[in-house]
Amino acid sequence: MTVAVESATARPPGERGRRPGPLQRLRRSWEKHWYAYAMIAPVVVVLGVLVGYPLVRGFYLTLTDANSLNSARTIGVNHIDATYSFVGLDNYRDILFGPTAYDRFWSHFVWTVVWTALCVLLHYAIGLGLALLLNRKMRGRTVYRLLLILPWAVPTFVTVFSWRVLLADSGALNQLLGHLHLPQPAWLEDTFWQRFAAVMVNTWCGVPFMMVSLLGGLQSIDSSLYEAAEMDGANAWQRFRHVTLPGLRSVSSTVVLLGVIWTFNQFNIIFLLFGQTSAPDAQILVTWAYRLGFGQQPRDYAQSAAYGVLLLSILTVFTSVYFRWLKRNDQLAV
Repeated sequence: MTVAVESATARPPGERGRRPGPLQRLRRSWEKHWYAYAMIAPVVVVLGVLVGYPLVRGFYLTLTDANSLNSARTIGVNHIDATYSFVGLDNYRDILFGPTAYDRFWSHFVWTVVWTALCVLLHYAIGLGLALLLNRKMRGRTVYRLLLILPWAVPTFVTVFSWRVLLADSGALNQLLGHLHLPQPAWLEDTFWQRFAAVMVNTWCGVPFMMVSLLGGLQSIDSSLYEAAEMDGANAWQRFRHVTLPGLRSVSSTVVLLGVIWTFNQFNIIFLLFGQTSAPDAQILVTWAYRLGFGQQPRDYAQSAAYGVLLLSILTVFTSVYFRWLKRNDQLAV
């Protein structure tokens, strides 16, 4: 009897696997989650205006030959219409494979990668070392924390301008080296020392964030794990390798990714330390893009925007590969 009723009320085979259409799913989702959509609508509108439109507009400019001479502009009461034309992928072809591709892109790309790797490595190593020290019970720990976080609390332009004064030819650092009868490098003039100074200043500014983040991660590790390891006879290095580093894995993966993205696009340090005309070999891709778009005449808006799209593409690929690498390592660890 039950079988007969079930067979009589069952749906036909053709209708059993039929899914509702996209409009019907959207309507059901709106009826169920309308309040959530209403709450996020202002954020979506603001992001669309501040991020979405500039991104689409910038990508469109990369497909043109727009510059300051053929773009629309107003001079007094006279309005001049835009006269730039569509050129397709010529800007990307010229940047990546043109006759000046090495001098204008690849040399800066290599230095940007080296700059990012060095800065993030120093940020993490020094930040982890300071976090380990501050995580120990010691007298005056709060004072040390406040002092070490000052470089991050001070505005960037104040920090960089202070370093410019210190690194000048007659600055305090060279005077100290002179009193010690040591060589006095041309920090702001020689290419090697310009790059060295840029890494040093960026490390000074970036270590506090890494230190605070890793210190929070250290304090979240269960102390019983260290006690168990110590009872098993593990020395300090073994406890650090098998307890501390695995306990910091989630925090480390996040701060390293943020550090790479921020350092790769670190405009403030390079621009404020050297300006837009000096130190051409110390410029990274983002400052070079600014120089093309705003630091020369005529201003090359198209190629500057193309640099921005290439930067976004590079970071998107890196983030995707980085997350896949983390996921694979987590699976191997399990």
